[in-house]
Amino acid sequence: MSDAVEVAIVGAGPYGLSLGAHLRKAGVRVRQFGLPMQLWRDFMPEGMYLKSQGFASNLSDPDHTHTLEAFCKATGRPYRDYGLPVALDTFVAYGEWFREALVPDIDEVLVTDIARAGDGFEVTLANSEQVRARKVVVAIGVEAFAYTPEPLSALPSSVCTHASAHTDLGVFKDQDVIVVGAGQSALESAALLHEKGANVQLVARRDVRWNGAPLALDRPAMQRLKEPESGLGSGWATWFYSNHPAAFRRLPRSTRVYRSRTALGPAGASWLRERVEGQFPTLTGLSIKWARMQDGGVRLGLTGAGGTRELAADHVIAGTGYRWDMTRLPFFGEQMLAGLRNVPGTGSSAVGRDYQTTIPGLYIMGPVVAPTMGPVMRFVFGSEHAATTVARQLIGASAGSRSRAAVAAGR
Repeated sequence: MSDAVEVAIVGAGPYGLSLGAHLRKAGVRVRQFGLPMQLWRDFMPEGMYLKSQGFASNLSDPDHTHTLEAFCKATGRPYRDYGLPVALDTFVAYGEWFREALVPDIDEVLVTDIARAGDGFEVTLANSEQVRARKVVVAIGVEAFAYTPEPLSALPSSVCTHASAHTDLGVFKDQDVIVVGAGQSALESAALLHEKGANVQLVARRDVRWNGAPLALDRPAMQRLKEPESGLGSGWATWFYSNHPAAFRRLPRSTRVYRSRTALGPAGASWLRERVEGQFPTLTGLSIKWARMQDGGVRLGLTGAGGTRELAADHVIAGTGYRWDMTRLPFFGEQMLAGLRNVPGTGSSAVGRDYQTTIPGLYIMGPVVAPTMGPVMRFVFGSEHAATTVARQLIGASAGSRSRAAVAAGR
């Protein structure tokens, strides 16, 4: 594969940009494909804030110079390491700034197919170009895995959509909207809808939970020891998830699957609470038994411990999260899927400590590998471990390839 690049990176979000920065600094021949910050730009609502603290929202670069703090200082935007929510538009602009400085040569085209080719891979692009690569890294977000449960999934998109389908919730002004879910996405979508003039009701199977307010950084040393602060929040378990993905991978599989699904589970950020409580009806302890179209809108049948009831609305938004399913990735055909071993009980691909899949030379990093590497993969904070680990492996492999080529040329 003398005409092949060393590495093809599929994806240009926080994980892909971070890896690209590390590999380019090391001189690895890379081609990277994707629409920069697409998940954050096209699948999240205007006015949203990140749940992560400022210090935990950095992309990873080898010199640690292109941090969110550095960007905010350079552009005059407000920033604090701790206690000030990061606005979505600030984070998107930060990603673009990072990309322009460190990863300027991204091919802004989507990948349509990845296939084995000799001792490497052939990557097909939406513009019909085919690129040969010795290694491929899939560094995607969650946009392919949006999950809408039954019976809502049977409704047409004219009356029911996933929360990720909307960037401008102002289109629902003066409409009756039901938001389903109790996590940050559902709660913040409901708050934004209310603030933009929609008539909102929130429906959830359980009570709404709220994260505690950020702990004081100057609290006594004993309190800090009992409840340390980390990239994903406070407490020893959260500290472990934040800082030790490699150790998390060594836990029993059933523990990893359970913790990846339930740790840091559905809850609202403390700063969102006053924008939700008392602002619009919140109906908890109710499950959706049936859903149907009615008079151009939708009607839901709900059931719970207190009996049954019905609600009508113009539209339903499912803030019901994401579920991993490798078959939903459009660039993996049957042959590639057959070579990937999934983590039993999930639709996630198993990866080794270096993020390499069961197909040699194919790596996957980001949220989809949370059942192996832990809940930190669902957050920007995980990009540091993923990018540095994969880069170390690929830089070594690239150096080995160049050495072998030099020896062969000498002969």
